Amino acid sequence: MRIAVIGGGSWGTALAVHLGRAGQSVRLWVRERDLCALITSRHENPWFLPGVEVPPTVAATAELEEAVADAETVVVVVPSEFFGSVIGRIAQALSRSRAIVSATKGLDPARHRRMTDLLAEACPGVPVAALSGPTFAREVAEGRPTAAVIACADDRLGRDLQETLGSRELRLYANRDVVGVEIGGALKNVMAIATGLADGLGLGENARAALITRGLAEIARLGVALGASPLTFAGLAGIGDLVLTCTGSLSRNRALGLAMAAGRKRAEVEAETRMIAEGVRTVTSALALARTVGVDMPICREVGAVLFDDKPAQDALDDLLGRELRREDA
Repeated sequence: MRIAVIGGGSWGTALAVHLGRAGQSVRLWVRERDLCALITSRHENPWFLPGVEVPPTVAATAELEEAVADAETVVVVVPSEFFGSVIGRIAQALSRSRAIVSATKGLDPARHRRMTDLLAEACPGVPVAALSGPTFAREVAEGRPTAAVIACADDRLGRDLQETLGSRELRLYANRDVVGVEIGGALKNVMAIATGLADGLGLGENARAALITRGLAEIARLGVALGASPLTFAGLAGIGDLVLTCTGSLSRNRALGLAMAAGRKRAEVEAETRMIAEGVRTVTSALALARTVGVDMPICREVGAVLFDDKPAQDALDDLLGRELRREDA
């Protein structure tokens, strides 16, 4: 099967490597022409995934239309802030695609919409799905055992995508709850920044556990208000991805929180890496959605204040601890 992977960052490259290793014919669209040439010549992505061999079944291209042409499945893995403009170009080039899948964990920063909403709007008539779950790119690229979720409304398509995109090493579970899977995947990045802030302040493992748990409650409140199933947040795209991103050493969102807790500015930290911490973009959309549906999100609110209002991390913590007492089961 011919598969197009749109996005040559670490996660897009990892998915292309995984699919190519599984025997699929993959075209990997890389926006940067210099990087595309390097991947072609070195069979490696030295900018985003150094040391991982890109198999010969993966062909890199800087031409988006070439990547998408004749692809039966298209997997979009670009940062959320560029997602809308990229899929607008994809829609014009689609020919025989039976499905288009978002593997981007974020929300549209302009309209605060989920990625599959944008896909359905840009590509009417083409079935859409979301791929999410606890998936550090390097471990997937190295073939380490991983479990994730493919979410779509059509059970038959979900089964097909499980077989097409999954393997023995990357086990995919199907889920009909597209809303919950995407909300869980997007907001866990915000909670990882919060956890990094707490870890950077040296608050200890009790505090980390509390933040992860209350963060999950916050994510689930918003997700359910938007139409998600509460059960989704107890699964791979919920607690699974949240725990990994809040505790894992490869988490760029947690790393950003750690750096800011040490007194560094967000812009300074972001300028040092090509990697994008999606939680920075997501928190504004999460708070906008929360206002729309009347949901309180105190952790997101404090993370946003630290990121954009220069609020000291310690002050944000003090405000969280100073909130009025409440019931957990209410």
